[in-house]
Amino acid sequence: MKGLNKQEKSWALYDWANSAYSMTITSTVLPIYFKSVAEAGGMSSSNSTALWGYTISLSTMVVSLLAPILGTIADYKGNKKKFFKFFFTIGVLFTTLLAFIPENNPILLLFCYGFTLVGFSGTNIFYDAFLVDVSSKERMDKVSSYGFALGYIGSTIPFMISIVIVLLSQKNILPISLPMACKLTFLITSIWWLIFTIPLLKNVNQIYYVEPESNPVQKSFKRLFLTLKEIKNHKNIFLFLFAYFFYIDGVDTIIGMATSYGTDLGISMIALLIILLLTQFVAFPFTILYGKLSEKLGGKKLLYIGIATYTIICVYGYFIKTAVDFLILAMAVGSAQGGIQAISRSFFGKMVPKEHANEFFGFYNIFGKFAAIIGPLLVAIITQATGQTRNGILSLIILFVLGFICLTKVDEE
Repeated sequence: MKGLNKQEKSWALYDWANSAYSMTITSTVLPIYFKSVAEAGGMSSSNSTALWGYTISLSTMVVSLLAPILGTIADYKGNKKKFFKFFFTIGVLFTTLLAFIPENNPILLLFCYGFTLVGFSGTNIFYDAFLVDVSSKERMDKVSSYGFALGYIGSTIPFMISIVIVLLSQKNILPISLPMACKLTFLITSIWWLIFTIPLLKNVNQIYYVEPESNPVQKSFKRLFLTLKEIKNHKNIFLFLFAYFFYIDGVDTIIGMATSYGTDLGISMIALLIILLLTQFVAFPFTILYGKLSEKLGGKKLLYIGIATYTIICVYGYFIKTAVDFLILAMAVGSAQGGIQAISRSFFGKMVPKEHANEFFGFYNIFGKFAAIIGPLLVAIITQATGQTRNGILSLIILFVLGFICLTKVDEE
């Protein structure tokens, strides 16, 4: 962090803050907790996995539909941080509410989870767009990679606290039930997210913007449609977005549904938590490595490497049977997960006009979020149709192949 200025550090710390949500709510404790609640409600394993996938698809669709126009409005001076604060409040509030949902109500639990996803995803639109305000084009790969790397380390701290609480509960050392222990982890997550977002709120401001106009909403729609009308003038940007649409779909689906898959394989809750914790420690150095290698090889080649790694992961995921197999799979995911996300963000940030960064990052997020609808939906449908989650994971290869093909059409220079 010594090489980063105050604004870059404050921006990168938000990855440290919100990655606790990604780890605990999206990837580990909540999915496992939901499985136990769903089982108590009489749901089959495959149906609960499918219901989880449908919830992710529905909630991300809301943000996807709003992203471009919100981004266009946020390009006006002073609006970027206002929208950031709005979605941030929704995310933290509903993450807190997860701790107060009755243990026998899986539908209400999924309802609140959907709103946490809306808040988390909506906030990221404006967080990503702030990258152009805090960093130069030459430093974006480094700063973006440091942000993701900080996220992987930062998320492990509240996560390890959560593991300790769960273990002490299971051993009857803490006089609380396992469901109550899970609820405490949700509270810890929301507090962590809140505290470490403060530096961004204090030190990061919108530098590149469009001057305020009368009828900003109406004119934002006009600017949005004008951009779409002139796609040929932004051909390279939209070619990348189509590539991103496919490969990030596969990435996000694997992140969001990994624990459900592990549970379906019969891996215990504690084993899953430990494996996913180790994944964070693997992801930390590999994310920084991606950032450093991109300075020598270029971002596009690093994206190729990430896509190839995930394709292999899908094939291997079809054959895994034991906790050791799942551990190997998780380590492979850790080696590429942060790198492909960080380089995608900075690669796109270098391409867009800075004063319209929110508008273009709105497109970036709508492509990413609409993609996040298709992946879980694909896994859910294939899983329900075949009764085997492994078939759903294997089907994700299609997305990585399509992403690779589209990326070859992008002119990095």
